[in-house]
Amino acid sequence: MNKRHFLKSFGLGVVSLGFWSNESRAVPLALKRTLKPATLNVGDCIGIIAPAGALDSERSILVTKELLEKLGFRVKEGEHIRSRYGNLAGTDEERLADIHQMFADPQVQGVVCIRGGTGVSRLLDRIDYSLIAKNPKVILGYSDITGLILALYTKIGLVSFHGAVGTSTWSSQLVEKFEEQFFENKLQKFVNPAKKGDTFIQYNDRIRTIHEGRVEGVLLGGNLTLVSGLCGSAFLPDFKDAILFIEEVDEDYGRVDRMFCQLKNAGILAAIKGFVFGNCTDCSPTSGYGSFNLDQILDDYIRPLNIPSYSGARIGHISDQFILPVGVTVRMDATAGIIELLEPALN
Repeated sequence: MNKRHFLKSFGLGVVSLGFWSNESRAVPLALKRTLKPATLNVGDCIGIIAPAGALDSERSILVTKELLEKLGFRVKEGEHIRSRYGNLAGTDEERLADIHQMFADPQVQGVVCIRGGTGVSRLLDRIDYSLIAKNPKVILGYSDITGLILALYTKIGLVSFHGAVGTSTWSSQLVEKFEEQFFENKLQKFVNPAKKGDTFIQYNDRIRTIHEGRVEGVLLGGNLTLVSGLCGSAFLPDFKDAILFIEEVDEDYGRVDRMFCQLKNAGILAAIKGFVFGNCTDCSPTSGYGSFNLDQILDDYIRPLNIPSYSGARIGHISDQFILPVGVTVRMDATAGIIELLEPALN
């Protein structure tokens, strides 16, 4: 995923924030009414959309449809998923129309994004939030879809899901977790697998506790570029007493440091009561005379907060990633590396 033009493109959307007037102020978490979609059932219709980057081939659509049909769903394609405008999956108007179409259609019970990419931020000031509030549905995605997930929660309190997209590699384990969440509405417990294979100790999927402790709060977060890029906008929620989770991909650590600095300067880090970092996939040292590494960045920005915090959770651009409901109350144990739902994510 290439996100480096995100902030430039986001600026186009910020120009029109005045449209929302007083509505643009984030509602404190304690006062926000949570809007939960209904559980899914075998036989339901799932809409597939591409609200961000363009699809590189018909295969992306075929594998997404095959996956959902094998899960027992009927599938409806967004009208414009094969469109292209620059690096985007169609013009802003086309991608916006597909979002609205899926939420307006009474035959569609849920929405799965085929991929992430860039471009969601261009849509946020033109989404019909009233339409979606009247027709709350499951929506699943991650990466650039973070912008949509956070905007829906900020504007109408909708619980959405940060997890795999249609073109992710869906293992049997991921399918099992999908079914537990969306069919059974299970109170999930998110913990890294404890598999060490034939090694004497576990080398993969290790967590690093930054500050020990347990805490409860509303789970909010997503991709670091998107969260930091939405600072100062009408589409970023109030993080007071929230548990923030973050992931990143394909960035050098200098930019990661700069984005954490933005979260600090915006007051977000001072407001949260718990923190989880997932994976920084394909992140690299900054070129030049030297570079931070991720541990140093987290030690500089997160450790001084003295709140329960850890890194290494299976969140982000990886296989078998957690499917996290954004906007529900959870308990986080930073010592054991566990996120546990304290309320159902669906009705």
